[in-house]
Amino acid sequence: MLLGMAPSGLISTVTGFLPSEDCLQTMRAMQSLGASIQRPDSTTLVIEGAGEKFTEPKKVIDCGNSGTSMRLILGILAGQNQMKSKLTGDESLCRRPMNRVVNPLTLMGAKISAEGKNGCAPLEVTGTKLKGIVYNSTVASAQIKSCLLLAGIFAEGKTVVTEPEKSRDHTERIFNYLELPFTADRLKYTISGGHLPKPKDLRVPGDISSAAFWLVAAAARPGSFLRIENVGLNPTRTGILNFLLRMGAKIRENVDEDEYEPSGYIEVQGGGLRGTVIEGADIPNVIDELPILAVAGALASEGVTVIRDAKELRVKETDRIAAMAENLRAIGVEVEDYEDGLAIRAANKIVGARVKSFGDHRIAMAMAIAGLFCEGEMIIEDVDCIQTSYPGFAEDLEKLTGQGR
Repeated sequence: MLLGMAPSGLISTVTGFLPSEDCLQTMRAMQSLGASIQRPDSTTLVIEGAGEKFTEPKKVIDCGNSGTSMRLILGILAGQNQMKSKLTGDESLCRRPMNRVVNPLTLMGAKISAEGKNGCAPLEVTGTKLKGIVYNSTVASAQIKSCLLLAGIFAEGKTVVTEPEKSRDHTERIFNYLELPFTADRLKYTISGGHLPKPKDLRVPGDISSAAFWLVAAAARPGSFLRIENVGLNPTRTGILNFLLRMGAKIRENVDEDEYEPSGYIEVQGGGLRGTVIEGADIPNVIDELPILAVAGALASEGVTVIRDAKELRVKETDRIAAMAENLRAIGVEVEDYEDGLAIRAANKIVGARVKSFGDHRIAMAMAIAGLFCEGEMIIEDVDCIQTSYPGFAEDLEKLTGQGR
C-alpha cells in the first residue's frame, strides 16, 4: 500500500510477494486507485506510485475476506479530499466490526457511512482534509494502529496513536524504511502529515503465521525434523516459537537482520509437548496462531493448554473460539470454552470425524494438522478458504507428509 503512495514516475520492486487472495485483493485495490503495478512473475511486483492523490475508483473496491485490507485502505481513502469510494467484501468480512477504525477516523474529520448492520461494511467514503489527533486505543491491534497512521500521512499536523500492549510492528518498520517522518516510543506512535514515502525495493520474507502449522506438526511428532528457511522472524510475530518452547518443543532459530524485517531459518526436532497458559500481554503476538496452538494443546502428551484474554477471536473471519471448540470436541478432545478463550486437555488419541472450516482459512489449516495425528479419516468441509492466505498449503502438505489431497 505504501509503495502505491510513492511519487509517480519512480519505480519500486517487491520480491517475495505472496499470491494469496488477501494480497491479490490488496494489489487490485491499489491498481483501481491509480497505482501502476506489474507482475513479471507470480511473486514479484513492479510498482509505480500514484503520488499525492489517488484516482477515484470506477468500481466498488472488493476486499474479499481481508479485514486487514479493508481497515488499512480505509485509512488511505479517508484522506483523499473530495474523492468518493466504496469498500465491500465477502459475507464474512461484512460481518466484522469496522467501528473500531471508523470512529477514530471520524474524529480526524473523515466522512464514512456504513451500509451494514452495527457499523459493518459496505462502507462509503467521501475523502476530506483530515486533522491529526491523539488516539488512545483500548485494543492492542496492528490494524487499528496502521489504519490511523496511514490516515495520518494525509492529515494536517501530527497523528499520535497509543495502544495498551505491543502489537505487531510491521507498519512501524516500513514507515522508517521508507523514510516517513515517524517516531515510535514504546506504545506511542507519531506520524507527521504531508510527506510521501520514498520508493525503495523490498524483499518480503515468508510468513511465520503460515509456517506455524508445520512447526506444530513437527514439534508434536516424536523423531521428526523440520527446517523452514527464509521465514520472517520479527520479534512481534515469533510468539508461536516462545510458546512451543514453553510446551517442551526443541526449536533452534537463526536470525539475519536487514533494513526492513528480520528473517532466517527455524529448525524443529519433534518430541512430546505439554500444556501451557497463553494470556495477557502475550495474546497480540500470537492472535493469528491461536487456532493451531489450540491444536498443539490437543496433541500434547500431558497437561491442559489454557488460552485467555483472547476475546478478539470472536470477531475474526469466524468466531474462532466457538469453531475450535466444536471441531476439537468432534475429534475426541476435551475442551472448555470461555467468553475469552479455551482450555484444551491433552488427548490420548485423536479420532477421525467430519469437521467444518466455517469458511476460515486458519481453522481449516489447523484442523488439517490435527488430521495428521487422527485414527481414522478426517474430512474438512469447505477448504477453498485456505486460498485466502496460503494458496500452496495442500501441495506443501502432500510434499511433507504424502497426505495432501
